[in-house]
Amino acid sequence: MKSFIKGMDGLALWIKIILALPFLDIVWNVYRLARSIDKGSVLGIVLGILLIIVGIPFMWLVDIISLIVANKILWID
Repeated sequence: MKSFIKGMDGLALWIKIILALPFLDIVWNVYRLARSIDKGSVLGIVLGILLIIVGIPFMWLVDIISLIVANKILWID
């Protein structure tokens, strides 16, 4: 789990942005879930599962903006 999180954090910015595009954004939803599982955050786990199931249509846009501005994915951890 930690190797997946570290690997995703270590990707180049352009690869992160490509993975944030619609239909590929599920990768970042799985990343959020893995990060919450790693930290033991029950609220984060529940929200991560909901994001995977519901897929909130605008999250890809939030992810791209946060990557461009801060070079990281926003999450509640």
